[in-house]
Order: sequence, then structure tokens, then C-alpha cells
Amino acid sequence: MKATIYTLSSALHDSKRVENHAREFLQQIQQYTTIQLRMTDPVDEFWEAEGFKLLFVLTGGTEGQFAQHFASGVFGNQPIYIITSGVDNSLAASMEILSYLNGKGYCGEILHGSAQYIASRIETLLKLSAASDYLRGKTLGIVGDPSDWLISSGVDEQELFNQMGILLCRIPMQELLDAMPKEPSEDSVKKLKPCSSQYFNGALCIYEGLQALVEKYSLSGLTLRCFDLLTSVRNTGCLALALLNSEGIPAACEGDIPALVSMMVSQALFGVSGFQCNPSLINPTEGTAIFAHCTLPIDMVSDYSYDTHFESGIGVALHGILPEGPATLFKVSGDLKRYYAQDIEIIENQYDRNRCRTQILISAPGCDKYFFRNPIANHHLVVAGHHADEIKQLLANYSSFVK
Repeated sequence: MKATIYTLSSALHDSKRVENHAREFLQQIQQYTTIQLRMTDPVDEFWEAEGFKLLFVLTGGTEGQFAQHFASGVFGNQPIYIITSGVDNSLAASMEILSYLNGKGYCGEILHGSAQYIASRIETLLKLSAASDYLRGKTLGIVGDPSDWLISSGVDEQELFNQMGILLCRIPMQELLDAMPKEPSEDSVKKLKPCSSQYFNGALCIYEGLQALVEKYSLSGLTLRCFDLLTSVRNTGCLALALLNSEGIPAACEGDIPALVSMMVSQALFGVSGFQCNPSLINPTEGTAIFAHCTLPIDMVSDYSYDTHFESGIGVALHGILPEGPATLFKVSGDLKRYYAQDIEIIENQYDRNRCRTQILISAPGCDKYFFRNPIANHHLVVAGHHADEIKQLLANYSSFVK
């Protein structure tokens, strides 16, 4: 990995001294990171270079230079990260530049402090940049329309493309039915534990049908109006979605597009799509909640068993055991104006026949205020590890989200 750095300095300063200081400071930062830091000039070459980019403001009196470069459009719409040092009014000039950017609605950040701190921050920002690059250009499939009860789970398709570079591809349910084989392949059967359910083979046929759509339309993720399968093939998509999610294809239930976008964010940052679930019970006094759903990525669990789909009592759903410990609960709104992210703890796995099949009890103090007053619909994601800060930092780079 590498980062290209463009420097700004005033002609009023001793150019040789300033350049030597810049190289020494970057060498100190380089000691704490494996990312290759490289200075370049002119600015056009800088912005055309591949990889992550940083601006190093070496001295004061550089604000006008930056404004000229910015007006020419060479910085594009990407966030601008500014390295500063503790000499030659570098920090003061950087604050003026960042204020100028913020006033025009652009994102940025000043990287100031010890060499070790700046190196750590560069590594984090590079990860966030890679996540944004991952999302850009992806196509997501919408197989069937969103379920009728998702009355607050629409999506602004234009904003989704403008902000994240994601396209939606709408696929009629009949196309899935036509793509499903009559019997599953032996390879599909071998991916799972043996199952005696009469619905098992049919559930895998749904999986192979969705696989065919992924290949046909070059999909990076999909969401399925799964309840229609109850009448058309008398089966459910729970097992199919579980397999796709475990294979790096985020797959959401019920045609929920905002949930799918949230799963894509998780995939981009953490390499897993997350457990799409909804709250079944919230205890505001204890700060706990039970979340449940009938499908989840198989690669998220330590073990799993088979059950039926909760509402219908047919099909093959999963009762999974998620590792206890740190986790993150989050959701992105369909208009890309809001998000919710909170570090939580998975306390224990539960099982109640009157809930969806995978059930976790979590500790999330204060979550009742969000869920009871202004929730982003019902489905949310749970991802292992505390990642709320990373999610917030990534989404802060998109101008549509209300800061």
C-alpha cells in the first residue's frame, strides 16, 4: 500500500530548510507504518497518481495556493486529508484551508500530533478509502419488490449512485423461479450439515437460482422478496441467503434495500455482511434487547442447527450460535441522510419458539431512546467487534448524511 503526498509551502520561507524538514518529518511517520509515503510534484501528477492521497501543508501563507488548486478541480470530490507539523504556521494555515473546504460542503481532516499518531491515522483513513472504493461501481439486485410491510424502507436510487456509486438492478421474481434447477447439485449439498427436512433440496434450488442471477447480472449483493416463495414454491429463502452471505455476497431478506446497503457497508469495512435482524424485545430499564431473524451468514456462527421459518412453519431456517462478546449494531437509512451505529455486547444466545430462529440477547445501554423515538425502520445489522467509530468515520465522508 502507498500514499502519495503533495506539499504546499510559501516562497517567503527558506525552501531548502522547509523541504528538509518535510522529509525528516515524513521519515519519522514512515517508521510507524508499512504504507509507503511518497512526495510528488506537480499537483496534476499528484492527483492522477494511484492510491491514497494526502496534502502536506508545510508553512503558513499557502492558503491562496490551495484555493487556486481547488478551483481548478484537481482535487475532485474526495475528502482532503492534511498533514501538518508544529512549525512555520503549518497548523494555522491548515485550519484556514479546512474551514474553507467545510464552508463549501467538502469533507476533510487535519492530521496533527506525534509521528506515531499520524501514522496510525493514515492507516485508518486508508482503510476507509479502500472501503469507499469497494462500494463504488457495485451493482445490487432487487429480486421482486420490497415486501409490502416495509413502508419506511424505500431508497433514493439517485442519491445512492451519486454518493456511493452503487447501482440497483431490478429483477422480476419470475426470473428467479425460471433459474432454479429441479434438484440441487452435489456441491451445494456438501456446503452444509446433513439435513432431514423435506424442504432442504428445494431451499438449495433457491440458492442455485440466486447464484445464477448473481452471475448473469454481475451482482455484488442482492435482496429477495422472500415471502413470495411461500406460495410459489412452498419454501423460504432463509438457507439461500445464509449461504450467499457466507460466500461474500451480501443478501438481505424481504426486499429490504436499506438493509442491503448497510450490509454492503459492513462487507466493505469488515469483510462480512452482518446479521440482519430486528428487535423482538427491548428492556429500557436494563439497557438490553433481544434481536432475532431466521437467516444469518453461516460464517458468523460457531455452530448452527436447522429449524423451520418462524412465521410460516415451513422451509429451512437457521438457529445459529453467535460468539458472545463485543459487537456493533447499525443501520443506514434509504435516503442516505441518517445512520445509527452503537457498540454493544452479545450477552447470550437464546431460543424461544415464538420468535425468529436465531436469537441473541445484547447489552446496548440507551438504545431504547433511538428505537422508541426515531428508529431507521425495523431491520438492523449486528457485526462482531466494536466498530461504531469506523462506521461513523466512513459515512462522514459522504456529504448526504446529516452531520
